[in-house]
Amino acid sequence: MEPPLRTSDPVIPTAATSEETATTQVVLAFEDNKLASILFGQYGQNLALIERRLGVVADQRGNHVTLEGSRSGCEQARHVLEGLYEQTKRGRDLSQGDVEGAIRQAIAQGSLFDYAGEGARPSFEEINLRKRPVRARTAAQSAYIRALKRHSLVFGTGPAGTGKTWLAVAQAVQMFERKEVDRIILSRPAVEAGERLGFLPGDMREKVDPYLRPIYDALYDLMDARIVERALQAGEIEIAPLAFMRGRTLANACVILDEAQNTTSMQMKMFLTRLGENSRMIVTGDPSQVDLPGGQMSGLAEAIRLLKDVEGIGHVAFGHEDVIRHELVARIVAAYDRVIPETKSKA
Repeated sequence: MEPPLRTSDPVIPTAATSEETATTQVVLAFEDNKLASILFGQYGQNLALIERRLGVVADQRGNHVTLEGSRSGCEQARHVLEGLYEQTKRGRDLSQGDVEGAIRQAIAQGSLFDYAGEGARPSFEEINLRKRPVRARTAAQSAYIRALKRHSLVFGTGPAGTGKTWLAVAQAVQMFERKEVDRIILSRPAVEAGERLGFLPGDMREKVDPYLRPIYDALYDLMDARIVERALQAGEIEIAPLAFMRGRTLANACVILDEAQNTTSMQMKMFLTRLGENSRMIVTGDPSQVDLPGGQMSGLAEAIRLLKDVEGIGHVAFGHEDVIRHELVARIVAAYDRVIPETKSKA
């Protein structure tokens, strides 16, 4: 077994340590005991997640952690822990999603940071909001944020839990806070009610609320609640069912269409042609969860196919590996992805 390496020691590749089968030890020492406690997580849950995902053993003693495992696993774990510790030093809270995102970033970067300097480490995109910064946790999320910044129309497709809607709302909030747009418009097809919302009690907002709850959750997570309520009352944040978008021209606005897989071809065409001057559109959906009547084509799938080569339009497709909810969600999505094609082939 190799002697332990401390964080200040340079990691130099050798013939003995370059083999994946070789066992390496890395000792990390964190100066601030309070921040180290936050880093390790309650009952060491963050360390346990790193152990499971990177195949290492993490032994914690006070503010020290000894990592043992393959060279690449220990280096990735060290990179994760040091990066998360820097976040805690900047006063950021750590969630399980932050830890999972850091792990995925380390895996995606591979050994790029093993022998290069700190400046050589690629970083993911960020959206800076007044309440708190929003940072991409996967390479696909980073590409999604870049697309949101560059294109007037962006499609974000993929399974639940990949951050499509949350990041779309974050981008809309940033543009609103910077006065780049005058308002945020949130829309979603109410397929379950056949878009006949009149029988539901309450005003328009109360009728549509159940269908837009995920977007509301994102709004309140990313903005101060008082600002959200004030903007809703002033019409600066508007909730509009898709059926009510017909005939409008949406200028100086960031418009989000969520659950777009449940739009028909005509609805999608109608929505996309609402784009006005100095406006952005973000269309999100999961093509695998279409609730339209049998035999009816999803407007989202058709739009992506027809507009794939149109300049000024971006499309980012997420996979099960980009799921940032509980780690089991990614496995569930992957299992369904394996079964559904087999079912279709037998039909």
